[in-house]
Amino acid sequence: MNAWEWAAQMAVIGLLAATLPMAWRLDRMLRAVRADRAALEQGADGLGEASRHAEAALMRLRATTELAGRQVAERVAGAEAIREDLRYLVERAESLADRLEAAVQQARPLAGATTPPSQAVRSEAERELIRALGMK
Repeated sequence: MNAWEWAAQMAVIGLLAATLPMAWRLDRMLRAVRADRAALEQGADGLGEASRHAEAALMRLRATTELAGRQVAERVAGAEAIREDLRYLVERAESLADRLEAAVQQARPLAGATTPPSQAVRSEAERELIRALGMK
């Protein structure tokens, strides 16, 4: 063997010696990964279970929301009918109030011409009320 062969073999031995600590470190890391694989699988299973629970809760929430939406729609429909009834009653009351006001305005000149202002014409109910209160 000549010097070049010896030098090449020494270089290979040196490189192998430098590779051994890296191989040991890699082996330890692989063992840790293998040991953590079970924990990783448990974590993945836990995540799957949590996602199933979340989906179930979301479905219940959707059902509750749909039910509440239907109930609100029913109440709005009922309120709409009541609103229409009230609108009708208000219109009727306005027309009656207009008729009553017109009648009062027509009667004022007649009432003022027949009696003096101090002795205004009073209904029987007004006279009874005044007597009950002890006024006149």
